Amino acid sequence: MGRKLWITTSAAVLLWAGAAQAQQVPAAQADPAAENQATAVDDVVITAERRTTNLQETAVAATVLSGEDLEDRGVTSLEQLQFVAPSTTVQNFGQGNFFNVRGIGKSEPTTAIGVGVTTYRDGVPVFPGYFQTEPYYDIGSVELLRGPQGTFAGTNATGGAVFINSRNPDFSGVNGYLMGQVGSYDNVKLQGAINVPLGDTLAARFAVNQETRESFHDITGSYTGHPGDIDSSSLRASFLWTPTPALRVLLKGDYNYLDFGGYPADPALATNDPFEITANGPHSGVDETARVSLNVSYVLDNGITLRSITGYQDGISEFSTDLDGTSALNNTFYDRVEEEVWSQEFNIVSPSDQRLTWLLGAFWQYDDVVFPVTTFPQGAYHVGFPEGVIDYYIFGETPKETQAVFGQISYDVSDRLQIQLGARWSESTSTNDNVYTTYPAFGLALLQNDEVTAEKTTGKLSINYKVDDDNFVYGFVATGFKMGGLNAPNFYVPASSFGPEDVIDYELGWKSTMFDGRVRTQLGVYYMAYEGFQVIVGDPTVPLFNSIVNVRGETVLKGIEGSAQARFGQWSVDVGASISSSELGDFFANDPRLPRIPCNPDTGPAAGNCQNLNGNSQSYAPEVTFNAGVEYEFAFADGATLTPRIDYSHIGESWTSIFNNPALGDRLEARDIVNLKLSYETGPWTLAAYALNATDQTYIAAINAGLRYAGPPRQIGLNLMRTF
Repeated sequence: MGRKLWITTSAAVLLWAGAAQAQQVPAAQADPAAENQATAVDDVVITAERRTTNLQETAVAATVLSGEDLEDRGVTSLEQLQFVAPSTTVQNFGQGNFFNVRGIGKSEPTTAIGVGVTTYRDGVPVFPGYFQTEPYYDIGSVELLRGPQGTFAGTNATGGAVFINSRNPDFSGVNGYLMGQVGSYDNVKLQGAINVPLGDTLAARFAVNQETRESFHDITGSYTGHPGDIDSSSLRASFLWTPTPALRVLLKGDYNYLDFGGYPADPALATNDPFEITANGPHSGVDETARVSLNVSYVLDNGITLRSITGYQDGISEFSTDLDGTSALNNTFYDRVEEEVWSQEFNIVSPSDQRLTWLLGAFWQYDDVVFPVTTFPQGAYHVGFPEGVIDYYIFGETPKETQAVFGQISYDVSDRLQIQLGARWSESTSTNDNVYTTYPAFGLALLQNDEVTAEKTTGKLSINYKVDDDNFVYGFVATGFKMGGLNAPNFYVPASSFGPEDVIDYELGWKSTMFDGRVRTQLGVYYMAYEGFQVIVGDPTVPLFNSIVNVRGETVLKGIEGSAQARFGQWSVDVGASISSSELGDFFANDPRLPRIPCNPDTGPAAGNCQNLNGNSQSYAPEVTFNAGVEYEFAFADGATLTPRIDYSHIGESWTSIFNNPALGDRLEARDIVNLKLSYETGPWTLAAYALNATDQTYIAAINAGLRYAGPPRQIGLNLMRTF
């Protein structure tokens, strides 16, 4: 009843707003000069390279969105980012996310494997793999960089990096905003921020976000918990101290308590409505995190900037689920992860207004993941198959330590030609410290104390040419590296290590500004060749037990990406698209869902279930992605505006496993998502009606451990914001 009421009310608001617009008095004729100024697309800057540069003149494939852009397009968390950026997919199944750029990133929620796409929040690389559900609120910008990164910041990444920058305090006076939202599924959101100067040299900013929502699912059966119900609270405090023009100290602290109630799912091959399922197992899902970042910079008299970025993060994630996704069996999963991350980065950055510019950096990170000996409810990592009959447990500590030095120089050969050269040396150590895997039914307790260390030097060479004031072209070759690690022992497979992953990325790009600044475009092609590509092979006997192995042959990912932004009068348009393909190298493996036979990864033989996966597509790498948004601003004589906006996103079909077997549910169907928004702004007030997934498309967002997770259905609502 509540859902129907909200849908009816919100639809009425949309119709009323359209009728109100038809009755408005036409706006006065605008000044032509002012109109020309308004129609130019705003300059976009990028700060990920530890200095501020114009995106149109930077040799990187990137999507940059302001906080206002995120709000307009309905992006409130990582999951929605895939609908506004090309070559990006996010498969959200709760405690972890499969976050991939160009098919590279994180495709398994395990602490054993590194991430190919690093996420930074306010300059600090955050938890790798877990704790990715933190909401976006009071955001300054999000910068998504595609391709290997590592010659100018923090950690190494073979697939890309995302820089999320919350809004900083400033000295503009007391200002901020308050926002309230109500919507379908009894959604209520409260959000706000306030900026407060505390003197001539000290300013503070405080922000808060709180949201509740009922589950999308109707579940029957003797399950426990409140699967899918959301109750989340987040807050942030930021302080900026500038005692002298040269010294800048920025301190930020975040806290999140995110209760998702659990993550409803049913079998991957089920054909029923994915929102109407049965369950008889436990359901819970809570992430609690705290983070502190300290960014200190000092500009010397000669213009050189010294910068220190210090980060500390602490998180606890608890998760339980009905592992078979039905009421027929009693297969269960419980998990508790405690993670602590310390990081330190130092930069020395040259002035930007000279022919030769350079950056030097050093980075250190300690990431400690603990599966504690606990009773949550019966072990830190506990699989029951079925519970009480065949159980296994994992507990222990898996710390990782990384240290690196990096640098990048840029030399302007002429006013138009620039050469960039970057290099990085990194060393990483991964440890399984007293990691136990126990099988009480068999009386087995396997202990692992092991350590692997790897080091690598990678680099980048880029040639950039400014054809004229409106056209910029570049070409570069970059190498990337992801360290190897340790697999946990299984009761019939001993503990094993896997090797590092190396990539060479070749890219060409063209960025253009046309029609007196009204249109800006970005076009690029890439060819990425991987050696030792790391893939996940599931255990055929024990559920949720996987091994990471290296593909012997060369794995290739290639594609073309394009985006454009345009503004003509009161029209604004943005478009992004990608076409790509991926091919695994020579590699033999058993599909864990079929009978297991002897199978050597290098030699096979290619018989029975021992398959050569050469030529198969990488998982979660759609061949086509496309997104487009358009809005029109109606201006009234009293200064008010009414802006309808529509956003469309297409993410093509993709595979959910490297075995590419549609008969076993490996095919993730394409999705076409339409979001609608209608905003009325007058003075400090903005009233907006929205519809997310307006066509109410039912689609599967992710498949993990034999379960399918439905993407969000249509959500409709209103939000009211007041700035001050």
